[in-house]
Amino acid sequence: MTPLFRFEGIYTPVVTPMTADYGVNWDALAEVIENLVDKGIHGLVSGGSTGENYAQTVEERLAVAQFTKDVVNGRTALIVGTGAMMTPDSIALATGARALGADAILLATPPYSVPTERENALNALAIDKAADLPVMLYNYPGRMGVHMGEEFLDRVGRSRNICGIKESSGDINRVHLLARDYPHIQMSCGMDDQALEFFAWGARSWVCAGSNFLPEEHIALYQACAVEGDFDKGRRIMSAMMPLMRILEQGGKFIQCVKHGVTMNGINTGPMRPPLKGLNKDDKRALEQVVRVVKTTIAEIQNEQPKAKG
Repeated sequence: MTPLFRFEGIYTPVVTPMTADYGVNWDALAEVIENLVDKGIHGLVSGGSTGENYAQTVEERLAVAQFTKDVVNGRTALIVGTGAMMTPDSIALATGARALGADAILLATPPYSVPTERENALNALAIDKAADLPVMLYNYPGRMGVHMGEEFLDRVGRSRNICGIKESSGDINRVHLLARDYPHIQMSCGMDDQALEFFAWGARSWVCAGSNFLPEEHIALYQACAVEGDFDKGRRIMSAMMPLMRILEQGGKFIQCVKHGVTMNGINTGPMRPPLKGLNKDDKRALEQVVRVVKTTIAEIQNEQPKAKG
């Protein structure tokens, strides 16, 4: 069966720049979006956790999504995140995504409630029905408390809207399971340090927050592995990116690092909404040093002349 939507390439969960008083900085958000479109990102995710959705109302999230849609103006795909603790909020976000003309929605397990497989599936199907758009599921048990397991996948997979899954469990056996037993649900990398393995197992897309500030480098890995099938080159690019992935994940400062990375590129993303605080000087220096090395190393790999065969 041909999927309603093909998830191909790099999808950026967009940061939400803030003013000093924690309002959305619309001008800076427009700059972020324009830069990503200009660099060739294949799609944007509005209202993800990287965009601080947990600290925004449903109305704010829909306003950001509408603004993103207007700025993109059809130049790349737009996925709207529907993750929320309360089902009515997720349904409102799904309905809003349909009204504004999003290409797809990102559908996660409600955090904290720890639903059963059946409860989680019925919740997902209610959100799917409200949107009636292509759906990328989001399996992130580290934040949500439970897996989107086989019973869940068997139930929701009956909907033709379920086109993909962002797999962020960190369990490589999940990659094997999805590739072997659920090939009709497109697998998308949601665990940055496993991107090479995802591509080797047939993933065609990667939802990666680091592409907010290193779009070309993330595209380079996708291009090498998923498009060219050159895993020798892919391993070298991945090796160059590993220090970045370690620094993004250490100490629970993921969003802070991503926003500072964007600010390093000349677009001031401002503070995080509470309870998060910005990076200290040492953390900023460490990130800046790693980014410099990543850019230089991957540029050298990209500029190498291909070796003659035979």
